This record gives sequence, C-alpha cells and structure tokens, in this order.
Amino acid sequence: MTQTKKAKENNQSRKETASKDLADFKKFMEQRGKAAQAYVSGDAEPLEAMTAEVSDATFFAPSGGSVHGAKEVLSRYTRDAKSFAPGGESSLEILQIAAADGIAYWTGFQRATAHLGDQPKAVRFNLRITEIFRRENGVWKLVHRHADPLASESNKK
Repeated sequence: MTQTKKAKENNQSRKETASKDLADFKKFMEQRGKAAQAYVSGDAEPLEAMTAEVSDATFFAPSGGSVHGAKEVLSRYTRDAKSFAPGGESSLEILQIAAADGIAYWTGFQRATAHLGDQPKAVRFNLRITEIFRRENGVWKLVHRHADPLASESNKK
C-alpha cells in the first residue's frame, strides 16, 4: 500500500471516529442538561457521576476563584449543590460543540432559577459556560468547567 493511500485511509478513519464522538457527545449532553437541573435543586449526584475522578480536573467558579484536582473539584460541586433547595430550573443554551479523539467541549449559557437555602424568593442565574470533557473508560467525564456571570444587556458597550 502506498503512503498516500494509507494516509487517506487514516484520514477517513479519523473523520469517522470524530463523527461518532460528536454524535455520542451530543446525546450525552442531554444527560448533562438533566444533571444541571438536578444541581440547582440541591442534588449533586448526577453531576458527580459525570465528573472526572481519576484524571486531573479544574473548576473556575462563577463567584471567582478556582479549584484544582479531581477530588477537590468533586468536593466543591457536592458542597455548592447543598446551597440550593428543591424546585430549581436550569437550561443549557449551546452555542458551540465539538468532540473528537476522546475530547469534547461545549460553550454557551446556563440559565437557571434557583432557591437558595431558606430564602423565599428564587434567584435567577445567567452564566457563560465552557466545559471540557474527556473519555474515561468509554464514558464522558467533566474535566474543566468555567462559569461566570453573563453581563446584562445594559452593561454591554
């Protein structure tokens, strides 16, 4: 087999794998949306299940600061979810999504209404989100989340 033919076959194989990764990741994002919904209702378990446990992980929180290390990030997610009371709502608005070679990401917005602790009035959250995932044992795992408040339309210049 010539090198050119071999290169074309390898390229075709990579395209097919990337296409399968993207289709699989888009389907996975449905679960990610449900995990976000559970989280703003005080249930971190679905998010914990999709968070990296073995590989490195990072979290840049909406309130500022960062957390580094898989165990530390998982602990932070668990702790932060406890600040929410049942009845929250969340939706993910995906602006960009890609997956290939066992790495995937999405960027967009998370819009949520949540009840914090015993406060009677719900609080609205509008966040800009970037999340990166890696396949671990055939399963997508969250390895990085960057969330920060979306500037209001009146603040845009």
